[in-house]
Amino acid sequence: QVQLVDSGGGSVQAGGSLRLSCAATTDTYVRTLMGWFRQPPGKEREGVAFIDRDVRTAYADSVKGRFTISRDNTENLLYLHMDSLKVEDTGNYYCVADLRPMTAIQALRAPHYAFRYRSQGTQVTVSS
Repeated sequence: QVQLVDSGGGSVQAGGSLRLSCAATTDTYVRTLMGWFRQPPGKEREGVAFIDRDVRTAYADSVKGRFTISRDNTENLLYLHMDSLKVEDTGNYYCVADLRPMTAIQALRAPHYAFRYRSQGTQVTVSS
C-alpha cells in the first residue's frame, strides 16, 4: 500500500518556476517507480515525467529541458521542478506510484489508469 500526498501548486506568470512535492508513505519507496501526470482543462490526462528505481528519468516532449523530476529516497519524497512555465502547462498535477519493475520510459508510455496509486492533485495555473 502506498499513500501519496502532493503539494506545491499555485499561480505563476509565464516564464516563472514552481516546484511540486509528493510525499510517499511506504516501506518500499526505494523500489517504487514514481511520476507525475497532469490534466489540462478540458483535455485528457498526460504523463509528464517519471523516475524509476534506478533513478532513470523520462519526460514528455512538451516539458523536456524545462521540467526536472527528482527523488529523495531517505525522506520518501518526489519533486517536480518546473522552469520556464508556459500557459499550456496549466492543469491539475498529481503524482503516481507503482511497485512493479517498470522503467521510466515504460511509465511514460503507459496510460494514467495503469498506475495503482495516485495523489489527490494540485493545481498549477500559468498566466500570460
